[in-house]
Amino acid sequence: MSQTRNSGTLVLVSPVESVPKPQVRGEACLVLLHPPGPEIGKRTPLQRQSYIIGRDSDADLVISRSAVSRQHAQLARDEQGEWWAIDMGSTNGTFVNEQKIQRQRLADGDQVRFGDAIFKFLNGANIESAYHEEIYRMTILDGLTGVHNKRYFLEFLDRELAGAKRHGHALGLVMFDIDFFKRVNDEKGHLAGDHVLKEVSQRIKSRMRREDLFARYGGEEFACILASTGLEGTVIFAEHVRRMIEERPIMFDQTPITVTVSLGVACAYNEPNLDPPTLIKRADDNLYAAKRGGRNQVVPSPHSLGLR
Repeated sequence: MSQTRNSGTLVLVSPVESVPKPQVRGEACLVLLHPPGPEIGKRTPLQRQSYIIGRDSDADLVISRSAVSRQHAQLARDEQGEWWAIDMGSTNGTFVNEQKIQRQRLADGDQVRFGDAIFKFLNGANIESAYHEEIYRMTILDGLTGVHNKRYFLEFLDRELAGAKRHGHALGLVMFDIDFFKRVNDEKGHLAGDHVLKEVSQRIKSRMRREDLFARYGGEEFACILASTGLEGTVIFAEHVRRMIEERPIMFDQTPITVTVSLGVACAYNEPNLDPPTLIKRADDNLYAAKRGGRNQVVPSPHSLGLR
């Protein structure tokens, strides 16, 4: 069996699946999206009628993670060639497009989660093109939250800052992270922590303008780049984010989790020698000042700009 160990992460594929085989047009497969590691992007062809998925070494697709049950779920193909995901009484559930399921027919492009392991199900006629498109998406998007990743954020910031200098526009940057996130993981479990990260991401993503960028910078830290936005507008946006997260608890397993964020703001305007690392450091320094000041606040604060 092929195996990868990294901080307790181990994804195994049974020997029959590990042998590279030419894919026929339209053959279904699973593509690993999360957790990150050497196995990410690995394609598992679905060439048999059914597969048992779980932590047990006898499973057809072995995912050795604590959130995955020994016999977690089954993937089965019916007489019409349709694939179904069937939960086998797992502890942490099987999800299709983040909806908990017992038995669900799969469609091309569905996201399937077993515990905390996330896969993309591909079953279209042009599967090779879909697979390579998914691999490209994985280079620019975070596998857990679906928002842009740090690599793309840095490339975007470099382009936007150069454009702002060239055209004489302002550029706003907000760096923030979730307060006491380790406590959520320790007290509620890392599945709850993952859920919080996804929910925070979706709330903010839905409020972003098309010309802006929202990205996961790493861990529980996120970043927002605001095009043509000065310091006052950036602070107003950051305060809106703070309130949006604070005002409504995040529900996990029918239990509310109260979450707050600390935010650091910086702005680039009329500084021809300013580079992306310096702008990031300004926002990051303000983020840590917000934490030192008691958390759940924006620095520079709306008070200092007379915005409250």
